[in-house]
Amino acid sequence: MSVSVRIPTILRTYTDGAAEVTGEGATLRDVLQKLDADYPGIGARILDETGSIRRFVNVYVGEEDVRFVDGLDTPTPDGAQVSVIPAVAGG
Repeated sequence: MSVSVRIPTILRTYTDGAAEVTGEGATLRDVLQKLDADYPGIGARILDETGSIRRFVNVYVGEEDVRFVDGLDTPTPDGAQVSVIPAVAGG
């Protein structure tokens, strides 16, 4: 399954400045593994040492926050858009 992955500004150093890249995989886990293979190091910025999505990173498949769907097992249908969005905090 081919999907598009929106990359936040803070992670574009891994994608040579690209704001959107093509990903592949039947699930979000597959897409993130392929993303890390294509852009080494980006996976560690999205996933923690246990392999879970980092606490302050939000990931959407389409309009769905994957934390409220199937997490890393969320299906990524052909043509889906995956968005990686770092949480913003401050006052």
